[in-house]
Amino acid sequence: MIEIKNVSKTYDGKKKAIDNLSFEVKDGEIFAFIGHNGAGKTTLIKSLVGILSFEEGDILINNKSIKEDPIGCKLDMAYVPDNPDLYENMSAIDFINFVCDMYDTSLETRKENIEKYAKMFEIEDKLKDDISSFSHGMKQKVALIAALSHNPKVLVMDEPFVGLDPKSVYDMKELMKQMAKEGKTIFFSTHILDVAEKLCDRVAIIKDGKIVKIGKMKDIKGDSSLEKVFLELGEK
Repeated sequence: MIEIKNVSKTYDGKKKAIDNLSFEVKDGEIFAFIGHNGAGKTTLIKSLVGILSFEEGDILINNKSIKEDPIGCKLDMAYVPDNPDLYENMSAIDFINFVCDMYDTSLETRKENIEKYAKMFEIEDKLKDDISSFSHGMKQKVALIAALSHNPKVLVMDEPFVGLDPKSVYDMKELMKQMAKEGKTIFFSTHILDVAEKLCDRVAIIKDGKIVKIGKMKDIKGDSSLEKVFLELGEK
């Protein structure tokens, strides 16, 4: 479970990049976080996963504060950034094992998961290759496998579908549904609004650092589409 409690963050001490945000993402829920570029999506996500500090409020991961217990929070979650900046001098399998080592993932669990997700993303024969030789989409797949291989309770992703081929997008969506059924918490941002509309239980729309719409997907879009609702809010 993720709890965002009155969180505000400024970069220059003046204008708030995120302004008094409060909402929850429950266990077993797929939650979309959408907004225009510069709206505050990535700032909140980086605050949520402990990369950025923030001046006001708090963020709880499974009842642990990211401010007071950052390691405990991080052990419960996995983060996939919008740009997969990986250690390019490592092979894919070495990087994935490096991440599993940080989470103290058992050899049995990691072997099973790495084999499963490498097969799903169709990169079994590329695991020993250097990351420096990979395309953006291939790096994205490595980042996702590394995130998934230690069985996170909370999965946080910033634009996870960018660079993925259609089959990988489909498989990732199905996996997210399965993880939600298992009671895991999934929070992600995306610009692919039709994916969010079909996949998510709830959605929040952020504009200029503030939440302008939040609720169940069916209630937010009504008889319209998420894309139309999003564009109309952007014009106001």
